[in-house]
Amino acid sequence: MKLISWNVNGIRSILGKGFHDFFAAHRPDVLCLQEVKAHPHQVELELEGYHAHWNPAEKKGYSGTALFTKVEPRAVTTGLGEFLADTEGRVQTADFGDFYLVNVYTPNAQRDLARLPYRTQEWERAFLAYLRDLERTKPVIFCGDLNVAHTEIDLANPKTNQKNAGFTPEERACFTQVVEAGFVDCFRELHPGQTGHYTWWSYMNNARARNIGWRIDYFCMSASLRPRLQSAAIHCDVMGSDHCPVEIVIE
Repeated sequence: MKLISWNVNGIRSILGKGFHDFFAAHRPDVLCLQEVKAHPHQVELELEGYHAHWNPAEKKGYSGTALFTKVEPRAVTTGLGEFLADTEGRVQTADFGDFYLVNVYTPNAQRDLARLPYRTQEWERAFLAYLRDLERTKPVIFCGDLNVAHTEIDLANPKTNQKNAGFTPEERACFTQVVEAGFVDCFRELHPGQTGHYTWWSYMNNARARNIGWRIDYFCMSASLRPRLQSAAIHCDVMGSDHCPVEIVIE
């Protein structure tokens, strides 16, 4: 079973930038998209043989997630339930029988860190509580743009980014709590210590060509699912967005 996650930075934009070629080449069993920035009626996207589920933000042209699956999930829900209101279309949960799949677009702390308190004190706590609640029923895989580089090897310039959104001590500590709760960072599990693997690059200063990037897009899974993890990959050669797709294959 191949699962792919991609922050497309606008689904309408990326459709003209190689999305269909990438999709045809990989044909994942499940495709999770973040930052779609559109409602389904605004997009001419028909993926034959796939079931589509959208979770747009109330605000037009902002945030939003979408899920495309070969096999129709038992159920698909949106948001974090009782833990935190979500009007920004940031979470989808699909029930695949023996595990839940959560597609998530974590809020950015913003350049001036104006949203850091919300991000770390409200969102992160609610999201982890939500994952733990799901795990009471069955194991969980979650994926998406988590807007954090966990360790110094997850970005090209850790020294100069200590106080910047996505690499603050507070955000990194929140991700550490997720790992300590028993969730496995799939790529890092299979590629421990390897540097130079990134999923996001600034549009400025020719950062992508120079590979001055950050690894902020993830697949994570309950520890009980670890024996089923076969591979984890980053498709850094795929253009069209400031993020690239990430993938896992499970038994």
